[in-house]
Amino acid sequence: MGMEIEVRCAALPDWATLAARLRAAGLAPALRMIDGMPAFPDEEPPAEWQELRVTLPAGMVTIRRMPDGVRLVTWGDVGADMIAQRDTLAVAILGESK
Repeated sequence: MGMEIEVRCAALPDWATLAARLRAAGLAPALRMIDGMPAFPDEEPPAEWQELRVTLPAGMVTIRRMPDGVRLVTWGDVGADMIAQRDTLAVAILGESK
């Protein structure tokens, strides 16, 4: 079973910006899927993507676009490390400091 949270924002950063923010926060993100299709590690998703799957050190997070932001979905046995990294992803999307 998984968990999900909604992150409401007016504009989403592009993948390069989001990945840089995550690296600055000490996480090493890897893009694994774009809209249900496998992604190369250096692939840049198109601006109109609907779903990204991102690997963080503690596990996988699905980012689903909504009209007013994104939904972050974690799958499986979600522990404290995964929740913390998911929350760091949410902060990176918003462009804020944690």
